[in-house]
Amino acid sequence: MNHRSENTLLVVMGVAGCGKSSLGQWCAQALGVPLLEGDDFHSAGNILKMRSGSPLSDEDRAEWLDTLAAQLQSHGGGVVLTCSALRRRYRDRLRAAAPGLRFVFLDLTQEQARARVAARPAHVFPVSLVASQFETLEDPREEPGVLRLDATRELAALGEEVARWVRGSEVVQ
Repeated sequence: MNHRSENTLLVVMGVAGCGKSSLGQWCAQALGVPLLEGDDFHSAGNILKMRSGSPLSDEDRAEWLDTLAAQLQSHGGGVVLTCSALRRRYRDRLRAAAPGLRFVFLDLTQEQARARVAARPAHVFPVSLVASQFETLEDPREEPGVLRLDATRELAALGEEVARWVRGSEVVQ
């Protein structure tokens, strides 16, 4: 697509294993904007907690979300951020920091997520935590600025749909 989309602020969200990183990379390259991997901004304590098999609490995520919000603000010219953004209040925190922020929700079943996470053993997130993500997830489909996609579709098809959505919703100023 190679379509430079200045001011595009996009979060690719969903549970572990849904394909946030893959689609995020695709979109960032296609839109000509930087990619920020949300996992790169977790504190050492959060990483240790996840590696040990303990789910993060709202309190654990608070500093992380503040950091991500600051990153969105500093990339006002456009950015793609990968972030689980499981609860509505997490998404609202990011929206408050970056007006016009849009979310791509990669949706899949718990069984599909478990299989994908199990296939990447070197990742910080263990398969034992997948169920806790589904327990935490608040479906964003009724929120403004959210595109829901079936995460089991081919990456290129997902990316092209995101690109059409972004192009179709850009506002000329």
